[in-house]
Amino acid sequence: MDEQDNRQIPRDSLFLMADLHVEGLEGEHRIKVRNLSAGGMMGEGPIRVVRGSVVEVNIRNIGWVEGSVAWVQDSRFGVAFHEDIDPKLAREPVRIGEDIAPRYTKNHKEVGPSGLAIRKI
Repeated sequence: MDEQDNRQIPRDSLFLMADLHVEGLEGEHRIKVRNLSAGGMMGEGPIRVVRGSVVEVNIRNIGWVEGSVAWVQDSRFGVAFHEDIDPKLAREPVRIGEDIAPRYTKNHKEVGPSGLAIRKI
């Protein structure tokens, strides 16, 4: 399939955060997913990738998806997935058992000397 054919694939415009791992680079990088289709996505972030780089993206409710960088423009880039996904899963509520809330937003409680709960914020 050439680049023109890829433009005909329906994409779902959305905004969600994901983790990106670039082959050959250390660590994971937080990126914004701007649109998502069965065959790829547009991401945005401070990480500098080059066309042809092999990447893995951890997409909410889908997990790690392997792909290759198809294009780069400023801080945005396109990823062509190696295998199709179901992009509708990313829009569903987070599955039971997954806790993605940042630690600082959770209700932490400790018991004080009087036995009453102390709430930390």
